[in-house]
Amino acid sequence: MASTTRRAFLATAAAASTAAALHAPAALAQQQGKKPKQDQLGPEELRRLGRTPHTRFAVNIEMWWRKLPFLQRIGQAARFGFPAIEFWNWRTKDIDAVARLTQELGLEVAQFTAWGFRPGLNNPKNHDRFVKAIEEACQVARRLRCKKMTVVGGDDQPGMTQEQMHQHIIAGLRRAAPVAERYGVMMILEPMNIRVDHKGHCLYGSAPAIRICREVGSPMVRINWDLYHMQITEGDLCGHLREGIRWIGYLQLADHPGRNEPGTGEIHYPRVLREAYELGYRGYVGLECRPKTTELAAAQAVHRADQW
Repeated sequence: MASTTRRAFLATAAAASTAAALHAPAALAQQQGKKPKQDQLGPEELRRLGRTPHTRFAVNIEMWWRKLPFLQRIGQAARFGFPAIEFWNWRTKDIDAVARLTQELGLEVAQFTAWGFRPGLNNPKNHDRFVKAIEEACQVARRLRCKKMTVVGGDDQPGMTQEQMHQHIIAGLRRAAPVAERYGVMMILEPMNIRVDHKGHCLYGSAPAIRICREVGSPMVRINWDLYHMQITEGDLCGHLREGIRWIGYLQLADHPGRNEPGTGEIHYPRVLREAYELGYRGYVGLECRPKTTELAAAQAVHRADQW
């Protein structure tokens, strides 16, 4: 999940080089300390950026190409060669248009947000509404040919302990699980971090998320394992991946600090992505990161992160 910008959005809506892939103009610009422009790459060179050898990336089009209209961002994802996209709240989107365009461009929708921060899943008074929202989101997922959707636990509830809130999340997911199972759409529960982005949120770290999934006991309830949040909350990314791989439904990434693309912070993503791959993860990895300078530079960095 994104940081404060995404919180406001959802609340209001209820090691090898890439030189072989980047031909002379871009490589020369890099050697000269210049940022290569998108038009310095031919169409095929540009598409190679998203065609990575190990990891299948789903670009988050809420955070990439933000100055463009939403549907144009989908077109840009295809131009860059990414096989899939992800986005946040579906209710603000023209779903039929998204479905048509992704099908025309040969893109998959890896996941979208079915239930956000508020009202909290961690409060039982919201569970009837939650089950209804999951039914609606599953119908949307069917239109999009999408198999996964994020659900958020919720911010701290006055007068409740963390244990009580987690039990309420379990109860709500148990109620909605038969709906998800009927449609074949996985609910991926996302732990946040409370040190940087989501102060006051009730669910953070891998251990409680694993416990919740275990107690719900449905194959259609797993974790949206955002490596950015996990790094801030608990570190030891590879170790925790090994411990939690059974419960991972989806991976997302961003570097820290800054929530930008790989290579801009402290996380050595070639090592982390290799660990996920060697553990057998073959699902999409969501690029829920803000390009630090340009989308081209970010795509090049993502490509490098998949070299090992």
